[in-house]
Amino acid sequence: MKTFDAAARTLPGSALDMDYCITRTIDSTNLMDLKQRTVDALKSEGFGVLTEIDLQATLKAKLNKDIGAHLILGACNPGYAHQVVSMEPHISTMLPCNVTIRQLPSGQHEVTAIDPASAMGAVDNEAVQPLAIEVRDALQRVVDKI
Repeated sequence: MKTFDAAARTLPGSALDMDYCITRTIDSTNLMDLKQRTVDALKSEGFGVLTEIDLQATLKAKLNKDIGAHLILGACNPGYAHQVVSMEPHISTMLPCNVTIRQLPSGQHEVTAIDPASAMGAVDNEAVQPLAIEVRDALQRVVDKI
């Protein structure tokens, strides 16, 4: 049985043997400031935040489990969303693009965005891939700006 490498986020020899997210560690210890910086960086690339899930609060309320601060922001760039849904209607099951902010044990925070090019690689429509790469590049710029 193959073992998932959590640090590398891979399962050797499988379809998951790829990097599926864009990650950056931030020295900021203020979650709300970092959230605002993330929202501002998303806006600068044409994304808005459609949803926000406080995973820490949800797991505490539903399972009485304690984890560090962990937010999931559902980000959408309407122009990209319209283009990709026009090409492949079922791709809406993969929207919006998630961007997460979580507190690390060190007190630092990690900002992570989905890599749409990796995620949409499973879609059997070659026209989608160039657009997914554009979105990945935009999300990379977002993470770099924070």
